[in-house]
Amino acid sequence: MTARLFRDAYGVPHVRADTWLEVAGAQGRVTALDRGGQIQVEHWRSTGTLAEHIGAEGVPWDRFARAARLADTASRAYDALDAEDQDWVAAYVGGVNAVLPEADWPDWAPLGILHVAHVLFSDLPTLLWREHVDRALGPVLGDGAADLFQRDVSGSGSNAWALHGSRTRSGRPLLAGDPHRVIEIPGVYQQIRLAGPDGDVLGLAFPGVPGIAHFGHAGTVAWGITNAMAHHVDVFRELLRGTDAGGVEAYGPSGWEPAAVGRERIRVRAGAPADGGVGVGVGVGPGVDDAAGDRADESVDAFWVETRRGLVVAALDTLPRAGVETVAYAARIPARASADVGAAALRPLLRARSTADVVAAFGRWVDPVNRLLVADRDGTVLSQTVGRVPASSHAARRLPLDAWAEPGDEVWRPMPPAREVVETHVDANEPPEDAAVDLGYAYAAPYRASRIRTLLAELIEDRGPLDVADMPVVHGDTLSLAADALLRHLPDPSGAPLTDAAQALVTRLRRWDRRMDADSADAAVFAAWRAAVAARLSAHPALAPLHAEHGMGAVYDPWCDARGRIGDGILALVDGAAVVALGIDVRPLAREALEEVAAGEWGQADAPRWGDQHRLEPVQVLAGVPGATFVRLPPAGQSDVTLSGDSDTVRSAATTPGVSDLCWRGSVARWIWDLSDRSRSRWGVPFGAAGDPASPHATDQYAAWLEAATVPVVTAWDDLTEEPLP
Repeated sequence: MTARLFRDAYGVPHVRADTWLEVAGAQGRVTALDRGGQIQVEHWRSTGTLAEHIGAEGVPWDRFARAARLADTASRAYDALDAEDQDWVAAYVGGVNAVLPEADWPDWAPLGILHVAHVLFSDLPTLLWREHVDRALGPVLGDGAADLFQRDVSGSGSNAWALHGSRTRSGRPLLAGDPHRVIEIPGVYQQIRLAGPDGDVLGLAFPGVPGIAHFGHAGTVAWGITNAMAHHVDVFRELLRGTDAGGVEAYGPSGWEPAAVGRERIRVRAGAPADGGVGVGVGVGPGVDDAAGDRADESVDAFWVETRRGLVVAALDTLPRAGVETVAYAARIPARASADVGAAALRPLLRARSTADVVAAFGRWVDPVNRLLVADRDGTVLSQTVGRVPASSHAARRLPLDAWAEPGDEVWRPMPPAREVVETHVDANEPPEDAAVDLGYAYAAPYRASRIRTLLAELIEDRGPLDVADMPVVHGDTLSLAADALLRHLPDPSGAPLTDAAQALVTRLRRWDRRMDADSADAAVFAAWRAAVAARLSAHPALAPLHAEHGMGAVYDPWCDARGRIGDGILALVDGAAVVALGIDVRPLAREALEEVAAGEWGQADAPRWGDQHRLEPVQVLAGVPGATFVRLPPAGQSDVTLSGDSDTVRSAATTPGVSDLCWRGSVARWIWDLSDRSRSRWGVPFGAAGDPASPHATDQYAAWLEAATVPVVTAWDDLTEEPLP
């Protein structure tokens, strides 16, 4: 075996070998070593066996995983790969199993993990939420009810920007950005370098998946993505009924037709899940000590139903009885419909040398639909939309379609050609100006995109051509353009008189510089007022129907929680015509909220600052796993560690106004790719390269991440430290 493992000062693995199969095997080995517990949990999620290991808390996910046939879809996708891709994926699995023999992964396991990462990273949950809104508020708002939350996506998305060589000091292109997701411990991305016989790529990989997908630098070419916010999962309102033979029928365009159905059992571990605390990684070696506690000795029913249109994934708690009709929701997920999770794009990226190579590789991407920025050393910079989009009606982007009124066969929309970037380009999930790539329904508000464009223009005007060293100004920007949408609703002086304390807050907020800095008391006042407005709006009787049980299934609770959705959408809601149509007057709500804030601690001389309440609360990947132990982060309110930024600032550190000021979603990585010299590039993740809490690299990037900073990319092999492959 020629594979060798090196690490930099931050513990980032650099793997090289004489063949790509050996590289894949070594990547599997080092990932099992560094992220063993994490990838095991993701594998359990893909197979719908989470409850077998963590107990009853895993049952809602497992039922969804079985209904969505995640494992079967991954297996089909693996079978559809060509032989070379299959061998490459299998080599990675061989590396994982060599270090974690108890894992016993099948060859298709990495495709299952890739599918898990994306199956709900789509408009499926939001379409179901809009269906709930339509049912709840449609009697009052009519057809416009579904549009009430069209702009409530402030916490999702990513930033990416490109500078043509004419705008850089080196004369070569420069790319940068940061993806925004739920912030997890261990982190969602793995910094890694993979060098083989005809390629040398470093970037951010998904732990458990071979290769490097979303963000990579191959020396002569580099790339990064943002979510295109495209509609790519058609959802159908299905009418189902049981048959005397124990089957299920669905009502389609030609009447009743048989649906495929399966019954399964979910094993559930007995006893309460272990308390993992708060922190990073698993402390029982590279894998998970699953011998702790009792083994699974209970089970619950699970099932799946697949109609001609797709898998029934919502609103079906039990199989329908014979002759009993029930409404449920099926999803035509591209990965399932085409037996393709996009894995065929991964191996060609390792050999990419030019923008054309990267664009060609991403031509095999499936979902979610992404906006790709790619540049090469020759100076070409391209923007390309990649992924699989159904050629369905515009109505399908807004609400579920009636299954009996729509054809069941999939047709995919061709993607428009790549566009050349000649100066600068910014992607931040905003509504696109080019109609050819306007493939969605709900986009992020344009605040982040507008701010990045302004920052780049100002930097170029002030400093001339830019460099890597200029990019932290953009990554770390905390100016909230979104704040003005709410500040417009500050009580008017001509209205009812305010208390002196409330009037003082009005004066402060009108003078505030709009920066969501951790040390800003004014930012804390704004956030407190925003939260109070959101809470009052959420409690308004006109919106009470939204708080009723949505009935879509427990796995969709985060997307269908009315308090959270109102908080996310507060800036658009306060100016929306629908709110007026519901009989809601925002003015008294804003006034009452301001008086509440003025009467509290924010009206005092020693009022809290934004960083006192805005702290990180990451999601524990290993929560409930027996035997897992964690590095403890400083708990909220008990540390000097503070967090700047907000939901709609470039420096993404999102909260849910009216629910909590704690941050659990935001920048899960930051990257700067220099095409003049890869060694001048930089990257960073929230915590570190290692998942093991005993490792010095479990949290050694945390301080830099809190400052929106990055760490160096090291490319010279002589500057790395070699260690034995596990």
